[in-house]
Amino acid sequence: MAKYSVQQESVDGLLTLVKGGKIAIPELQRPFVWNSTKVRDLLDSLYKGYPVGYLITWQSVGAALKDGQIAQHQQILIDGQQRVTALRAAVAGLPVVDNHYKKQKITIAFNPLTGDFETVTPVIRKTPQWIPDVSELFGATSTFAFFSKYVARNPDVDVALVEESIDRLLTIRSAQIGIIALADDLEVETVSEIFIRINSKGVPLSSADFAMSKIATYGDRGRNLRKLIDYFCHLSVAPHVYQDIVDNDHEFVATPFLPKIAWLKDDAEDLYDPNYSDVIRIANLIGFNRGVASAFVSELSGRDPETRKVDESRIPVAYDRLEDALLRIVNKYDFQNFIMTIKSAGFITTAMISSKNALNFAYALYLRLRHDPTMSEGERKSIVRRWFVMSMLTGRNSGSVETQWELDVRRISQYGAAAHLKQIEEAELSDAFWQVTLPGNLETSSVRSPYFQTFLAAQVKTGARGFLSKSITVQAMHEQIGDIHHIVPKDYLKKEGVTDRSDYNQVANYVLTETSINIRISNRAPGAYMDEIRTQVDTGKLTLGEITDDQDLRRNFAENAVPHDLDTVTAGSYFDFLVRRRVMMAQTIGRYYDGL
Repeated sequence: MAKYSVQQESVDGLLTLVKGGKIAIPELQRPFVWNSTKVRDLLDSLYKGYPVGYLITWQSVGAALKDGQIAQHQQILIDGQQRVTALRAAVAGLPVVDNHYKKQKITIAFNPLTGDFETVTPVIRKTPQWIPDVSELFGATSTFAFFSKYVARNPDVDVALVEESIDRLLTIRSAQIGIIALADDLEVETVSEIFIRINSKGVPLSSADFAMSKIATYGDRGRNLRKLIDYFCHLSVAPHVYQDIVDNDHEFVATPFLPKIAWLKDDAEDLYDPNYSDVIRIANLIGFNRGVASAFVSELSGRDPETRKVDESRIPVAYDRLEDALLRIVNKYDFQNFIMTIKSAGFITTAMISSKNALNFAYALYLRLRHDPTMSEGERKSIVRRWFVMSMLTGRNSGSVETQWELDVRRISQYGAAAHLKQIEEAELSDAFWQVTLPGNLETSSVRSPYFQTFLAAQVKTGARGFLSKSITVQAMHEQIGDIHHIVPKDYLKKEGVTDRSDYNQVANYVLTETSINIRISNRAPGAYMDEIRTQVDTGKLTLGEITDDQDLRRNFAENAVPHDLDTVTAGSYFDFLVRRRVMMAQTIGRYYDGL
């Protein structure tokens, strides 16, 4: 069976198909990312008879048209959205949506004497040789009247040249554009592969791109659900655009969805800012109990997972489940409580979280457990915290994450979240993990390492102070300012022959400390600056930090997982020091995990 068909369509025919809803352009309600120069260049290419590339569409069985009917063969435009939107703007004179969600007109001018196109300017508008807006010519009821007015404004022009140029410009409406229509029964992965091979830019489309396109085909409801996702994601990053949405998107304002996300206009939290791909993944997990994104599109298409055939009666049910999932995702109470749950595990800044997918699944898990009557709030938060940290430590969300999520969702449904988590812990967080694997994983120079960041989270969780600090905590330094300091200074190590960056920048040689303490230590060997600390403890005279008590110094070392005999560490014993500290850091993380 053919996977696609190829057809030619005129510009006029294409715009008619779009206007009638036969071809859906999901991007119409999103900010137009092309500038007017690109629109000008597109018209210029069509005027000169140059190819402008194929459009790629995907059949969408069961999509809703504007008149409320069901389109058996509506096509979703998955490549060429900007080109078609540009044609609508320049040829049909229709407005586009700008970055403030405000409709604006892109006006392209044409000079029949030179054959040039330009973005209209005040000077061009005042220059009679220019047609200031080509859409007025394309929409004119009488081309002859339009031509006559132009000649009247320019009595000295070559009439034949002007007539030829205007006739040639009008042929843009009949210019042929190729459309590659992909079959409706293709899997998302197949569509993506075909897209990559056809698209000369080689830019892959994600499953979430297809999902967003599919959502928008379900009439007004689909468009507004898609907007709900878009606006939620946008407001999470830029709360100030709320008023732009209110001022410019009256259709969405009239829905019950805007009040559901209005809280974001006053939200400054940035620990977790989901994008639309993240939201689609979470909605799939909680709305359809699936991890594979292609299954999400199949559900919205009404495809029965058993028979693989389309059953249109399944489509409204799927959109009901989608809407319910989205409203749960954007709920203020649940979203903010989830953030507090993650922060209560010690992960208090975005820099500490190396895996967005770890957050995505943890949020989906939180929402799945949210209304479990058999579970207390404390149990729910403990499971979510442990799952999130387990994911960070085991790399559970790397590689083929969708397959892993599919398996996890199935087992959570079968055995319950607590039982499934316990199975994972027994298999992957055994004594061997804490004693061998984790210390080995800490042998890295990357401060972005999830193992090092989990160690810092453990310090935040337990209220640890910065290295050699009496009162300033690791959390305070994360939130304000603090240095990542080499316990054994790198300049000292380099001077003594340890010159490889990956050696002296090991995370086992790092601690968070106050800037003033870091400066005071400078490039001295541990024995030298520890002598100063000992003198400070004996005399009470502050010169390096504020610790003046030996027991407090020991507690500070323990909080930072630093060996008590630091004063004996030299360049010669540096690598042995790293081994011992990795073990101590792993033990700190293990105790922290047990307390989650």
